[in-house]
Amino acid sequence: MNTAVACWRVGRVLAHVLSGMAQILLVFPRLAQPRRDQRVQAWARDMLRRLGVELQLTGAPPISGPMLLVANHISWLDILVLHAARHCRFVSKSDVKQWPLIGTLATASGTLYIERASRRDVMRVVHRMAQALKDGDILAVFPEGTTGDGKTLLPFHANLIQAAISAHAPVQPVLLQFVDGRTGAASRAMSYIGDESLLGSLWRTLCARQLRAVVAYGVPQYAQDRDRRTWARDLHAAISAMQPR
Repeated sequence: MNTAVACWRVGRVLAHVLSGMAQILLVFPRLAQPRRDQRVQAWARDMLRRLGVELQLTGAPPISGPMLLVANHISWLDILVLHAARHCRFVSKSDVKQWPLIGTLATASGTLYIERASRRDVMRVVHRMAQALKDGDILAVFPEGTTGDGKTLLPFHANLIQAAISAHAPVQPVLLQFVDGRTGAASRAMSYIGDESLLGSLWRTLCARQLRAVVAYGVPQYAQDRDRRTWARDLHAAISAMQPR
């Protein structure tokens, strides 16, 4: 039964991807940026519905920028979920830009790309992030640098936090969770860690019943004379404290 549901969802997802590509090529060139952002958020919400993922928000998403969202990282699904909750610009590894279809969609949503192995490129992106925050954008980063199991936070890399310090912008901690909508227990359907493959994670997500994505927004905070490493540790503690016990 789950396989039949998954195959039906695959067709709907592919159709929605092609619809997004058509909007980017034919509609986006005629739209101002705020209208593009609205389209991206609406597209992401519809994609979650086609994947069979319910969205639940707690706390207060930012109404406007500048704001840097700092979230834990569990799955490829995180980006869709955060876009659906509140449109934001992500910082992503540079090779995503070259991925078929996905790269086009990511670029159209305002993604900033970074060569993580290059210290010079990290500094370049930090400067771009700071300028975007000064311009009033909402940005989002995953400071763990890779996906985790959703139970324990990995240590935070502090480099990108510098952008908020340079721009005198607030940072909002965000906790992402995926749960079984029937039981409320943590779900591993969309897990993407270790040796797990992207296709395997996608297939498990498509097969899942009543999968719910929970986005919990914490209280925004300013640097208040903290350096980026101290602030990163405090943000790590804030997100850890938001996790259910």
